[in-house]
Amino acid sequence: MQTNDNPQTTSDSPSPTQVARYAELQALVAGMAADFEKFYKDGNKAAGTRVRLAMQELKTFAQTVRNEVQSIKNEGKPSADA
Repeated sequence: MQTNDNPQTTSDSPSPTQVARYAELQALVAGMAADFEKFYKDGNKAAGTRVRLAMQELKTFAQTVRNEVQSIKNEGKPSADA
């Protein structure tokens, strides 16, 4: 199975938006770590609630990123109206 060891695109350096979005994603995931451990390891139900909330925020963030990617991908293409 081939993996994508080098996720760099053809551009020389990532744009500030790419860096900011990736950093935001990392922060969201890192922020969940303690509550994941408290819930799964210790059975802390309040931590489970926080995990569910964080996962919902991650879902919302992911949808925002998906929409941005789609918008950027489709920039400059002629519309399909005919």
